[in-house]
Amino acid sequence: MTPELSTADLTAAAQARKENYREDAAISVPARTPELTGDVERPLALFSDHQIVDLRARWDQIQAAFVDEPRGAVEKADGLVADAIAQLAEGFARTRAELDHQLKRGDNVSTEDLRIALRRYRSFFSRLLEA
Repeated sequence: MTPELSTADLTAAAQARKENYREDAAISVPARTPELTGDVERPLALFSDHQIVDLRARWDQIQAAFVDEPRGAVEKADGLVADAIAQLAEGFARTRAELDHQLKRGDNVSTEDLRIALRRYRSFFSRLLEA
């Protein structure tokens, strides 16, 4: 069972990563080129069908509880958003770990595997910036 997280916990972790980020490793990319932002392709799914059903059901319960317990509903909504973000992060971490594992074993990771991983990151990143 994973510990309860809030969006504040996730923000603190992101801030710590940001502080450790080395400026000289940054890559400058034009902001809006269709081949980089995926404007012409359909975005990849961020959640499985099962995850979507679960997250929506939880949201419906939170929304219904707002009338009787507004403060509790907002706290639960924060937890739900944190859970959704954590699920996304776990999925990306799993993808990266699989690729890293293949590379460390000396496997020849195909350019296609790397392209798919980068496409997934690009799709997610584009959605974040357009939200």
